[in-house]
Amino acid sequence: MSIDPLDALRHATRARVALGRAGDAMPTGHLLTLRQAHAAARDAVHDPLDAPALAAEIEGELGVGVCCVRSAAPDRSRYLQRPDQGRRLAEDTDLPHGEHDLVVVVGDGLSPLAIHRHAVPMLREVLARLDGWRVAPVVVATQARVALGDEIATAVGARSVLVLIGERPGMSSTDSLGAYFTYDARRGRRDSERNCLSNIRPPHGVDYPPAADTLAMLMAEARRLKLSGTGLKADPALGAGEDGTS
Repeated sequence: MSIDPLDALRHATRARVALGRAGDAMPTGHLLTLRQAHAAARDAVHDPLDAPALAAEIEGELGVGVCCVRSAAPDRSRYLQRPDQGRRLAEDTDLPHGEHDLVVVVGDGLSPLAIHRHAVPMLREVLARLDGWRVAPVVVATQARVALGDEIATAVGARSVLVLIGERPGMSSTDSLGAYFTYDARRGRRDSERNCLSNIRPPHGVDYPPAADTLAMLMAEARRLKLSGTGLKADPALGAGEDGTS
């Protein structure tokens, strides 16, 4: 039985709180754990996304068409140093054009690990809630930033875009998935014109069904009001929670 009165506080969160000290330094055990977490966060950023395997998994398990693209950033190093290149499609990109209400983009972002773990089950939940939407083939994008979705939406002829992307790893969360929705997507859209649901990563973060419910509500309201971003809020009266939306 522990006699440390701070145990309850530590068990209430995955954040590093109440670690104590050894002399004027952090206890060795906690220091080693911290370094391990830092290494895991770096690995999450640099491990490449296996786009062909992900595309095959999406096609096989969800039965939807998939296209693969890359941003203008030619490699991970350039992607990290030049965020602007991660927001533009590579010059040789060729995507089928049509008339769609929505295109879903799955991008590696800053955590390909999050995509490998959560993209397919989250995509399954989202697609199940899109009855009545004309949905373009899913696009898997590498070296991708959120705004790359705007260019993809324009290229495929979609009015709106939902980007599922790996979030910047934290020291206790290396696999968080973010979902960004933009109505009337096109190049030059500001971040304030998007709605974001973050920290999708069961069992420690938001689970897939409630995340998909919130997204579906926001997307339906976006179509009705013809806007997204700060002017569009999760309305509890419509059955969605407020956590993680902006």
